[in-house]
Amino acid sequence: MNPLVQSCYDNTKAQMEKAINHLESELAKVRAGKANPSMLDGIMVDYYGARTPLSQVANVNTQDARTLLIQPWDKSTLDLIGKAITEANLGLNPQNDGNVIRINIPPLTEERRKELVKKARAEAETCKVALRTLRKEANDAVKKLKTNGIPEDEAKEGEAKIQILTDSYVVKCDKHLEIKEKEIMTV
Repeated sequence: MNPLVQSCYDNTKAQMEKAINHLESELAKVRAGKANPSMLDGIMVDYYGARTPLSQVANVNTQDARTLLIQPWDKSTLDLIGKAITEANLGLNPQNDGNVIRINIPPLTEERRKELVKKARAEAETCKVALRTLRKEANDAVKKLKTNGIPEDEAKEGEAKIQILTDSYVVKCDKHLEIKEKEIMTV
């Protein structure tokens, strides 16, 4: 393959890998009825006037399968952390005992499970759209290279390889979604 087309291919592959990593992180935030510290990854605490990620002001662990335990490094931030979790609108109820915050994860109803599956599917579809956009950009770049002088057969080969790459990443996306759906629907 032409070095310019190979460079375009490699760049597209790196971007697609980032899209899959983003999907993984978004799916990790969708709770499946079990306590998981990553459920709180997006929470920002107003720490001395600065919006700071929860993981930088406290240690977040699981106490058991249904309980998250948050131990702040500075006890004066307990109320701020509790407020941030409540305002995050995750449907969680933090309980402050003066030393740590406990969050009991309620079991999911069938209706809530179906809502979470819809949310997971929406995240997967967003990932697929991103993958298709990356494919289009890569094909446009290859076409531009063709007008700048690379042989047409090398351009066609590059476009074919980019399509194969896209298909493989769409399959990865579907696999992540399938695993998450199974995790959510398992009681």
